[in-house]
Amino acid sequence: MEELKKIAEPVEFAIAAADYLGIPPVTLPPGFTPSAEFLCGMKVEAWNRVKALPLAQVRGRLTVAFADPFDLPAQEEVSRWSRGKVWATVAPSDELAEVLLRLKQAEDAANPALAMENIMKGDDGEIEMSAGEDKSAEAALDASLDAAGEAPVIRMVNTIMVEALKTNASDIHFEALEKTSRLRYRIDGDLVERPAPPKALHNAVVSRIKILSNLDIAEHRRPQDGRFKVKALRKEVDIRVSILPTVHGEKVVMRILDKSNLAPGLAQLGLDEYAYKAMKYAIEQPHGIILVTGPTGSGKTTTLYSCLQDLNKPDVNIVTAEDPVEYELPGVNQCHVNVAQGLTFAGILRSVLRQDPDIVLVGEIRDGETADIAVKAALTGHLVLSTLHTNDACGVVARLFDMGIQPFMLASSLILAQAQRLFRRLCPFCKKRVELNRDLLVANKVDPAEFDGAEVFGPVGCPKCHSSGYKGRGAMMEVLPVSPKIRALIEKGGDAELLKVLAMQEGMVTLKEAGMRKVRAGLTSLQAALEVTGGE
Repeated sequence: MEELKKIAEPVEFAIAAADYLGIPPVTLPPGFTPSAEFLCGMKVEAWNRVKALPLAQVRGRLTVAFADPFDLPAQEEVSRWSRGKVWATVAPSDELAEVLLRLKQAEDAANPALAMENIMKGDDGEIEMSAGEDKSAEAALDASLDAAGEAPVIRMVNTIMVEALKTNASDIHFEALEKTSRLRYRIDGDLVERPAPPKALHNAVVSRIKILSNLDIAEHRRPQDGRFKVKALRKEVDIRVSILPTVHGEKVVMRILDKSNLAPGLAQLGLDEYAYKAMKYAIEQPHGIILVTGPTGSGKTTTLYSCLQDLNKPDVNIVTAEDPVEYELPGVNQCHVNVAQGLTFAGILRSVLRQDPDIVLVGEIRDGETADIAVKAALTGHLVLSTLHTNDACGVVARLFDMGIQPFMLASSLILAQAQRLFRRLCPFCKKRVELNRDLLVANKVDPAEFDGAEVFGPVGCPKCHSSGYKGRGAMMEVLPVSPKIRALIEKGGDAELLKVLAMQEGMVTLKEAGMRKVRAGLTSLQAALEVTGGE
């Protein structure tokens, strides 16, 4: 029967099983929630274990939908709970799972302490964790090792990881407060608080994470960085760990690096036509420098990796200098920056240029020395890609002037500057049309007339998006191709405002306008777009 379930769709299996057993199949309407009295006093976890859901009760007989009507032990167990006869029906397994997930979320929200108790004694499913290179652990404290190795602590860390993967979190924050611990996930850019382990186990959980990351568990006064791998939910991800001592204990931030989330190329980034054509033209040039700007966490590295995947061919030598290497790309030579050992961006870049590269990626231009080497590399026949911290695309020019780059050198080497932000996508399953907030537009210097005839949508919240109203993120970009007129203005040392005016005349779309286009297209809400572009 398991083989049939694997090859058949849930609806097809339900219909076939119902026909074979002579019982009625049922379908669960969207938003369906059974009455609490039908749960027979059992927790949602128990119903989830037997993959069943009570629907109704007539004359003492409980109608129960089963995902697998051939599972007789499950039916007997439900019969014991109801203390009476059960009338079995069959429902598609995915519909049952969705309702049970909604019930579990409601149960956890009503009792956070119970949710963490279930984590401590429950099963966290199949999960494997492996560290990188082995390091000496002779200085580790025996007591910390014992506490970190206890089953509840291991289950707790495993469950934290699995929940983060299920919710597509980008970061996990585990921090020590005065009397409690706090656990938060960054989901679609927002921090969401979840039930946390008790404060008494805080050090044990941190020690467990240190062991996985090959860090010194006896060190509590200095920051530490490490990484490990997690295999769960049919995928393998890298976890980058940062541990910081605070007043009430150590804070752990874990960045989840899921290679499956990488776009296989520029075409899959969802760019508008102008941005895509400009970026595509730029990366096809034989030499020059391309700069991507934006705040931390705005997807700059993801954009550059997408460019590299388009450029990665057998006849091309690509070398990168990164701090740290976030994703390992097959066929690309990637180098770690290690300032403690004297391996800086500038130092690696000098060595890279002796490696006969065609394309060089510099993780970030942080100082004048790195900027000077990168620009000279672009002038000597290499295609250089890098990131920079500025507010907009035109700010790249002023920033590099400030780092000591001569105007004529920048004008000769710069191909394209790009600024980007990540916006939260509205959940396609629950978004609804809303009235346009004209006062908000006026306050943010946007002409309401731009939205004449446009439909504007807002968030609602459903089980598919974990009640947030948003599901996933996308990029909005301000792309500045360096045309002959802009090149001439850069050579004269033109300031950012003059560049912006000229670029807009040539068709550049500003970040704010890119955000408004996403709103008019129904991809995000007005509030979410202005969150990341309101001050631009």
